Amino acid sequence: MSQRVLITAGANGIGLVMAKTFAATGAEVWVTDVDPAAIKAVPEGIRASRVNASDEHEMAAFFNEVKEEWGGIDVLCANAGIKGPTASVEEMPLDEWRDCIAVNLDGAMLAAKYAAPLMRSQGKGVMLFTSSTAGLYGFPYRAPYAAAKWAVIGLMKTVAMELGPYGIRANAIAPGSVTGPRIDRVFEAEAAAKGMTYEQVRDGYASGTALGLLSDPEDIANMAVFLASDAARMVSGQVLTVDGFTINPDPKV
Repeated sequence: MSQRVLITAGANGIGLVMAKTFAATGAEVWVTDVDPAAIKAVPEGIRASRVNASDEHEMAAFFNEVKEEWGGIDVLCANAGIKGPTASVEEMPLDEWRDCIAVNLDGAMLAAKYAAPLMRSQGKGVMLFTSSTAGLYGFPYRAPYAAAKWAVIGLMKTVAMELGPYGIRANAIAPGSVTGPRIDRVFEAEAAAKGMTYEQVRDGYASGTALGLLSDPEDIANMAVFLASDAARMVSGQVLTVDGFTINPDPKV
């Protein structure tokens, strides 16, 4: 039987690459996203629904639909996230802080909340949470993002403890800087905040890893597929970094 894989924020960026990679293994894949245009562009064979990951009413209704259509879920990728504001703590707008926390942390909790009973009833399942190396080291000028990604790790470990007795594993993937339009926007905002050029910021993050490279979305997706497989049956409660080994989390040049 093929895996039933649900990915929040799966019509864009890393989530879309995850969806394509799981689909290539023969999995049934269902993604959510808030971007109607992105949903329309999702490749044939991948199901897509417009859902706000931080809205409990929408998430509850969506998971009811999943239960009716699929009967259960084998793999949940709680992937929804936004970069949030780029500002020092003393200049941080509270409303932008709360928006970032809502999507990155509340979205992960709601996905786990509504996936848990479906997995528990079938006696198995895998939950994968997208964290970040910002959730391990901090991230200057990105306080709400770093705080949320740290909290996602705490959420994941708690979920792993609570649901382990029901045959459910939970892990977090912590990407570093991943190539694509989103990280380009992050680098541009950080360059403006630090008085640097985009190229200086980008090259600084690459040189801040032991491998001297930025990750590609496929690197994250391949880790997700591994963690969802039987080859990782004893891996739970862990944070798996996919970052080329960050040795300088706050490059200055």
